[in-house]
Amino acid sequence: MVHALTALLLAQLAGEALARAAGLPLPGPVLGLAILIAAFAAFPRLAAAVQPAAQTILAHLSLLFVPAATGVVGHLDRLGAEALPILAAILVSTVLAIAVGALVFAAVARATGNRDA
Repeated sequence: MVHALTALLLAQLAGEALARAAGLPLPGPVLGLAILIAAFAAFPRLAAAVQPAAQTILAHLSLLFVPAATGVVGHLDRLGAEALPILAAILVSTVLAIAVGALVFAAVARATGNRDA
């Protein structure tokens, strides 16, 4: 289990180092995941070795949300006082995200010549 966790953390570290060294606009963990997938393709035994640790982490993923929930509960008075601006920000950002997604989809459909979309 320790070796599997070490492999996962080294992949994340490599991704973070690559993102910072190359000045890439991608998060380090995303690059680390790409490195890990490439390593899995090159070394299938690595995937088999990491799988139990990864499944254990995924099974307990909800524990990572506890600090965020605690922070929300700790600031309920502030959230209540600023409920209207928070709700407005959530609604406006959701509508904008959907609209931008639809516009990008339409632009890509036009650019690729796909008129069925």
